[in-house]
Amino acid sequence: MQQPFSLSEKDLMQKIHQNEGRENLYHTASWKTKDLLQNFTQLLLLQKSYPRGWDTLVWKRWRKSKPEERGHLIEIQELFYPNPDTQEEPQLVILEGAAGIGKSTLARQVRRAWEEGQLYRDRFQHVFYLSCRELAQCKQLSLAELIAKDQTVPAAPIKKILSQPEKLLFILDGIDEPAWVLKEQNPELCQHWSQPQPVHRLLGSLLGKSILPGASLLLTARTIDLQKFIPVLGQPRWVEVLGFSESGQKKYIYKYFTEKREAIKAFRFVKSNPVLSTLCVVPWVSWLVCTCLKQQMQQGEDLSLTSWTTTALCLKYLSQTIPAEYLETHLRRLCSLAAKGICTRRTLFSELALQQQGLSEDVIDNFLKVGVIQKQPSSLSYSFAHLCLQEFFAAMSFILVDSEDIYGDMENYRIVETLIEVYGRQNLFDAPILHFLFGLLSKKGMGEMQKISACRFPWRTWLYLQWHILEEALYHQPYSLGLLHCLYEIQDKELLTFVMENYQETRMHAPVDMLHPRFLTNMKHLLVQTDVELMVVTFCIKFCCHVERLQLNHGGQQEKALMAPRMVLSRWTPITNDSWKILFSTLKFTENLKELDLSGNPLNNCALRSLCKTLRYPGCHLKTLCLVNCALTSISCAYLASVLSASSSLAELDLQLNDLGNRGVKQLCKGIRNPDCNLRILWLDQAPLSDQVMMKLRALEAKNPQLLISSTWKPRVMDPTKKRVREEMDDSPKSRKRQRLQSGKHLEPLGTEDDFWGPTGPVATEVVDSEKNLYRVQFPVPGSYHCPNTGLRFVVTRAVTIEIGFCSWSQHLDETPLQHSHMVAGPLFDIKAEQGAVAAVHLPHFVDLQEGQVDISWFHVAHFQEHGMVLETPTRIEQHYAVLENPNSSPMGVLMRMIPAFGHFIPITSITLIYYHLNLKDVTFHLYLVPNDCTIRKAIDDEEMKFQYVRINKPPPVDSLYIGSRYIVSGSEKLEIIPMELELCYRSPGESQLFSEIYAGHMASGIKLQIRDKKHMNLIWEALLKPGDLRPAPPMITAAHKDAAASLHFLDQHREQLVARVTSVDPLLDKLHGAVLSEEEYEAVRAEATNQDKMRKLFSLSRSWTRACKDRVYRALKETHSHLIMDLYEKSGGVSEES
Repeated sequence: MQQPFSLSEKDLMQKIHQNEGRENLYHTASWKTKDLLQNFTQLLLLQKSYPRGWDTLVWKRWRKSKPEERGHLIEIQELFYPNPDTQEEPQLVILEGAAGIGKSTLARQVRRAWEEGQLYRDRFQHVFYLSCRELAQCKQLSLAELIAKDQTVPAAPIKKILSQPEKLLFILDGIDEPAWVLKEQNPELCQHWSQPQPVHRLLGSLLGKSILPGASLLLTARTIDLQKFIPVLGQPRWVEVLGFSESGQKKYIYKYFTEKREAIKAFRFVKSNPVLSTLCVVPWVSWLVCTCLKQQMQQGEDLSLTSWTTTALCLKYLSQTIPAEYLETHLRRLCSLAAKGICTRRTLFSELALQQQGLSEDVIDNFLKVGVIQKQPSSLSYSFAHLCLQEFFAAMSFILVDSEDIYGDMENYRIVETLIEVYGRQNLFDAPILHFLFGLLSKKGMGEMQKISACRFPWRTWLYLQWHILEEALYHQPYSLGLLHCLYEIQDKELLTFVMENYQETRMHAPVDMLHPRFLTNMKHLLVQTDVELMVVTFCIKFCCHVERLQLNHGGQQEKALMAPRMVLSRWTPITNDSWKILFSTLKFTENLKELDLSGNPLNNCALRSLCKTLRYPGCHLKTLCLVNCALTSISCAYLASVLSASSSLAELDLQLNDLGNRGVKQLCKGIRNPDCNLRILWLDQAPLSDQVMMKLRALEAKNPQLLISSTWKPRVMDPTKKRVREEMDDSPKSRKRQRLQSGKHLEPLGTEDDFWGPTGPVATEVVDSEKNLYRVQFPVPGSYHCPNTGLRFVVTRAVTIEIGFCSWSQHLDETPLQHSHMVAGPLFDIKAEQGAVAAVHLPHFVDLQEGQVDISWFHVAHFQEHGMVLETPTRIEQHYAVLENPNSSPMGVLMRMIPAFGHFIPITSITLIYYHLNLKDVTFHLYLVPNDCTIRKAIDDEEMKFQYVRINKPPPVDSLYIGSRYIVSGSEKLEIIPMELELCYRSPGESQLFSEIYAGHMASGIKLQIRDKKHMNLIWEALLKPGDLRPAPPMITAAHKDAAASLHFLDQHREQLVARVTSVDPLLDKLHGAVLSEEEYEAVRAEATNQDKMRKLFSLSRSWTRACKDRVYRALKETHSHLIMDLYEKSGGVSEES
């Protein structure tokens, strides 16, 4: 039977449309700006697979660092993008983050942007914003009444709105704030839109998909343990809000202050204080700071904020905002109201509730005027200006006890148990109220409280409460990030020293973002995503006497045999100049720290200046500094030389895998020659250096016997118990030549560009299947191997066989949505190897980083696996490579995210390919201009070879070019060029490539070819083609000579060369099996040990072959070894199997 309607549809629609024209329900007067939402357009959003704090990922995060675990930054419009693996659009997105980080305002921004037609218009027809703190005030609601809670509802019948649930988006803001558990206890009661239900049951049914199963939801929450409140949560998309970006922080300040002069003054003041600037990453703290500065400006005072903590800022705000008479008489009542709200999970208060706390109408009006509380027009209720402000006042209420009260152990126990009941043990120290409580219990905090409240607090009062809370923390959540926040707020040297000195011995009992000591007894690991977290952690490290080594983002370089106890900080969001400043400024006073490892993190000049300033500081006692692969240049060496020449404690400096150049090393030599230099070990890449610079280095070592200058970079998996020796793993031609001279042996074979060069010399690449572009290479020993032709480099841990296939992006990428948001940045390889054998792969890319126009955070490595595509963040980006450690076997290549502001104006390295026809007297050329991609070059080579065109090698364009730009081809007189205009574009190897055909006729002399950019007509490439560049075309064999040629078949003519140079025998045998070779002959050839022995065995069978059989073998060789056969074909005068 149909349930009776509580309201008619007509009544419901009338109620809904009464909301039209209502002012912004959540406008906060105290934020002092009309365009509140616009201030939050530049929040950093990190998409992840799991919420922060899941202990199941902690070990994997550090050990494997998979991209789906790390996450990646996204824009607000990407919240509901399809999953790259499944191509399914998420139905549930959860915005999580710390208090005050901007989640609620971001949620309202989504609602407004959709309403204005800027966001999700093609995905959702209706978007409803619902504040859970307001919904918690309602006992019962129907689904229609729930929708009516939104201030702007489209003029459509409710049945029509609900008829397409897949077009609906419900935004539930603060889902974890009310004290409810959202589970569908009786789903059938919530199946009709007009039936009133308890609010928690209605929302539970919505989340559990028992009503509107196709609808999408966007939730905001602080807590990481949402399963406790929402058992039916399912598989959501997790997005962490990380606060303001650098530009976002500046934009907010400029919008807060209406006068430009005031905005500039405030911004400069904030940026001049690194601690204050870091705290302002949190939007609500930015509001707090701006409010204080605004008041000082209005009163004509000099700007002054010496606060180092959020608690101190709140106390400053309190003393500036609330009149003195209110502080003495009404502050305690306001704090009591806040505490009762926290304990009952209420953030909205009726006027009666305020009056019951002793706050009269006049007092309420004054608190409204100064902006401490605000009135909600929709429900005529009141709330604090920000939830964090309510938690601050609630923390004060625990301190402001009456003088006659006995503040003893029972009271302390009651406070702690109350907080645990509200927040739970696992989330207790992530709650701002605990941070504020610790800040208020500090000596400085208690001093300010005494000034404000005119009360005296016995030292036992705050000391007992401190330790009661710490006992709870050290047992249940030792050294979580939340506890470190509390310790930062208290700023008590003695307390911090006592708590942190036992850091090494402590065992963990709770899932936190730190590695359990049982995994690595000498290492601690913390995930720090924001500058505030970085500042908090490094501040606490100062008091941790056991931690002697600090590492930022495990760089993957070689490990030492005896590592000092260390802490590894992982950060998967961009490290800015402000991040470096706060890290280095904090480390100035860290006396116990002896080693700093920043390997793998690019350091620009600004960051390096901050680092060197710290190293020169008298309180800095660093002895070892590792800057391996930090994108340092010769300019960087000038800053480092100033540290070496100073009387610093630095004894070991590792600068390997940096492009320092001769000039940079000369700068270092000047610093080392200074008598005050204490450096004893300098790790340096020496292969690229000139003989003159090498002589300077040897002279320094001769003059100072205690100084060692060496280069030992090897895969990080080599035995760390062995001492470092002076040997290099460099693949430059100069290094290879030196190795051969030193060994006194001639390496066989000499190798070609298709070979991989490694520690033992060239390693031949075997062709498995030329049609499928499949190759195999066997690396005999651990080390680094580089192929000049493909650009691939492997770092292997042991002898291993690797299969490499050339793939086409179009076959994989066209089926994904990334084809519109990402551009191809390099070749796509299908790499297969034994798991764990490859420590790192260097994937080539053709983006030019030297132009300074490209942000390395735009790069991703795409993996195409059976279940779909996965995007991974590379370990590091180099000028020509994206380096990926511990890669999985799959087709992989480099993609780059396209930024709308840049469009296709991305600088790339390109190549020109020129081909001429073999057999024509009148010469015709084909000229290509393509990205520097070996798979494209191979595809063009194969296509041109089909028509007997041969490539001429000429240098590529020197400067970077731009995808999508057009270029004009010109040349000497009498050349016919069609077309004269070429577009530089990326086309997959399987597609037809653009080229210009150039008819030169009879070439009696050289001709010049030029390419200019169409827009400015600047010369970007030119080449001189001389008759000597063209090899003589093989003579045509007449019928009269065919019988003579037939007497010696191609196979017989080149038997010796084929035995020596055929590297892929098994694919050749597969093509001959059954047609030329019997099963027994096939197995006999395969049984031989080496390729040469297999070919000798194959030729031993040729005595019984007919000419037709030899022709089949020739065709099979042409398919599997096309380049070899073409080379031999030209040398033989063009005799083929048909001759």
